[in-house]
Amino acid sequence: MVKNIQGSIVAIVTPMHDDGSLDLAAFDRLVQWHIDSGTAAVVVAGTTGESATLSIEENCDLVAHCVAVADKRIPVIAGTGSNCTQEALFMTESARRAGADASLLVTPYYNRPPQEGLYRHFMALADTVDIPQILYNVPGRTACDLALETVNRLADHENIVAIKDATGDLARGEELVRRCGDRLAVYSGEDSLARPLMLAGFTGAISVTANVAPALMASMSELALAGNAAEAEAVDSKLSLLHQHLFIEANPVPVKWALHKMGRIEAGIRLPLVELDSKYELQVLEAMQQAEIDLPEPAL
Repeated sequence: MVKNIQGSIVAIVTPMHDDGSLDLAAFDRLVQWHIDSGTAAVVVAGTTGESATLSIEENCDLVAHCVAVADKRIPVIAGTGSNCTQEALFMTESARRAGADASLLVTPYYNRPPQEGLYRHFMALADTVDIPQILYNVPGRTACDLALETVNRLADHENIVAIKDATGDLARGEELVRRCGDRLAVYSGEDSLARPLMLAGFTGAISVTANVAPALMASMSELALAGNAAEAEAVDSKLSLLHQHLFIEANPVPVKWALHKMGRIEAGIRLPLVELDSKYELQVLEAMQQAEIDLPEPAL
């Protein structure tokens, strides 16, 4: 049950070869690393997984592959949202058939639908596909804000079980918990706010930072959920620069660069995104050092 998933959920990158093709062997190793590190669940084919440049076929195949690799050892949440309702229905049904534990459904981007359109969009998905569904509100990317009133209308549907809030607004997050926390699991989509929001009643975080520091994010989340504010803050202080500098350019540019420096993936990324600008490398390295991330020795 998705409502029982608590703590650090990684929005996992999609490793790619230098030519942009998917590197499934590296993906498999990342999934295993997260299982070993205490990550609570994996979001596959989300924003950090470069969903915008995955074809529909690649999205569906990658979700099915992740389910097979996870083999029920860790829950798999499939990114199946779209600004086309029919496309979202197709991918969400594909995720259900593949055995995903839930789907993550971003608000329709670019179209800028009214609240009634958003309500009908999410209701169509919930009525049609019998899989636990997580609403995803990230207005900074989509130019579309899912209002609290609309979330409240959707929260009673049995297939709508959670929301990822990436508004970056602490007060709004607290209000979301007050209004809907008894009916929905509420996940932070902002790494820098994950700790205070979990202390305020959020269920966990769907995290970019967890890609490079999974054990620390899992530890911080566990402490925050237990109400151990001081200990959670001490762990989070090691992560604070990662929370900042992994967004110094568009996600997932910095996090894929960091994972490449760690020797976990190749440098591949798809246009229109490109590799991290060299002028930002020292800042990302500084953040990694603060988090005590081991880097391989350079080859001689």
